Amino acid sequence: MKKTVIKMTLTGLLFTGSLLISCEKSTYLDKQPSGELTEEQVWSSWSNTVYFYTDTYNFLRNGLARFNSSWMDEATDLAEASRSSAGVRSSFNVGNFYASGGSPEIVDTWSHYYTGIRKVNLFLAHVDNVPFGTEVTSAVGEATRTRMKAEMRFFRAYFYWELCLRYGAIPIITEAIDPGQDITEVLASYPRPASVGTCFEWIVAELNNCYGDLTADTDLSTADYGLVTKGVNLALLSRIKLYLASPYYASLGLYSWQDAADAAEIFIENWGNGIRYALYQNTADYSKAYQNAINTRAVDGNKESIFWKNAPVGDWWQDESPVGFGGYGGLCPSQTLVDMYDMADGTSPFSSYDASGAPNYDVNGNPTINSSSSYQEQNPYINRDPRFYSTVLYNGAQWWSRNMETTVNGTDNPKGNAYKTTTGYYNRKYHDDSQTSYLDNSKTMYRNWIFIRYAEILLNYAEALNEAQGPSNRVFEVLQQLRDRVGLTAKLSARADLQSKEALRNFIRKERTIELAFEDHRWWDVRRWQVADQAIGRPIYGINITKASDGTLTYIRQVVQERVFQDRFYLYPIPEAEIWKTGWTNNSGWQ
Repeated sequence: MKKTVIKMTLTGLLFTGSLLISCEKSTYLDKQPSGELTEEQVWSSWSNTVYFYTDTYNFLRNGLARFNSSWMDEATDLAEASRSSAGVRSSFNVGNFYASGGSPEIVDTWSHYYTGIRKVNLFLAHVDNVPFGTEVTSAVGEATRTRMKAEMRFFRAYFYWELCLRYGAIPIITEAIDPGQDITEVLASYPRPASVGTCFEWIVAELNNCYGDLTADTDLSTADYGLVTKGVNLALLSRIKLYLASPYYASLGLYSWQDAADAAEIFIENWGNGIRYALYQNTADYSKAYQNAINTRAVDGNKESIFWKNAPVGDWWQDESPVGFGGYGGLCPSQTLVDMYDMADGTSPFSSYDASGAPNYDVNGNPTINSSSSYQEQNPYINRDPRFYSTVLYNGAQWWSRNMETTVNGTDNPKGNAYKTTTGYYNRKYHDDSQTSYLDNSKTMYRNWIFIRYAEILLNYAEALNEAQGPSNRVFEVLQQLRDRVGLTAKLSARADLQSKEALRNFIRKERTIELAFEDHRWWDVRRWQVADQAIGRPIYGINITKASDGTLTYIRQVVQERVFQDRFYLYPIPEAEIWKTGWTNNSGWQ
């Protein structure tokens, strides 16, 4: 065997209360970083092979401020970055996908996932010939090998899914590539498929084929939480079929809305309803119920997380904190997102909503107030959906030792500060409110990055079932679970404004947006709904709050950034270097 060097990036795999990968704790993660090993060293040792497999979990990407201090949702209508230099603000938001600020999403994503796919293919080509030695019994070794192969096949399908969402039709490579060979040279020998549909068909087939050998979720010990399981597999299939039934992909003819509803229902019947997964509940504090669904680790009792990656907060705490607390601002929620939250009594504050789930605005960016609601334009934050209070830091919100002050020249919105909020709001989601300072190094602050949680499965089911059959008691029942969890107990089925398919569709899209805000969904949802031009292309509004000498506050909506969206943006350009080397034709509009 050639002495080709194989790199295994195992830094951070030790369990010390938190990990940089999906697993919270595992006996497979107890090896010190190995540096570089030869092929012979890896495939002649069972333990080294297991470490090679474990390293694949590192290819799950954390979406938090993932590229150049940017979140993906800052490229949507839900938020704006506080820093002018943030990646999306200087690239996607102004229609320049080739700008350096967007490179981590356009270029790095391509190389990242193809590197992961290369790793999976190499593992699958060699693992059957690895001797167990004296490290495990033959029976244990064979069972472990079968399970690891299934997990690796899941990862390969997941990596291809992430690539196809962004770049469209790409070659599906399943054979091992020599570790020393340039993967682009291999890609050059493959033509691009004529349709991305063939890629999606392969992805779904691969997930179906590896399902049987994955671990049952109810068989997991807490030490193995975070492993890819049967439930994770079905959850991803639910998302994929929902996407492929949606308007943007419907012409492929792969899955119907009923197929998508059935996929979500299969998950719910097998692993939901408390069998293994359920919505996080806290009836004593509805805001905490939602907040804890995000911040509580599975090992600490969170049954809502299905597929996730967790890490200590570290420097992120300061990067994403209000400037009045010594932070650098970070993600700033938009007025559009704030407008989407209903009132605490379950009524909608505005009279109509568009196909993206946002209120319909006039030419000045003002929505029409629903006169039957208790919404007050000059006191807009009282009596709102508890999820609003867990997601957005607004003027007057209690946080740490004081109330937020985002009025003009207030403590958290001072003139001349380069990091102050651009929208009048700061992000609260993912923050640990029990901490009192990011400078306190005596405490560990945890944050989950969740790829899929049970709330999404319920939303998938409600959306698909409404599209397939129209409003029904079952659709309302599923949506009601999400509302009841946060104390919005007014019955949706009794609302006269939700009795048509179109009205309920727009409501479900609104509900999905606020429930999954800042979890990397909006960028893809508005694309699959084919409303990206409407949602992403509209101006980003914030709130300007002035304080009179007598303490009276005045709230005025204002444009924060004009945004750009063109039809070609539905797909990313394949990185130019790959086009030059492979000779492929780039995606439409990017040639």
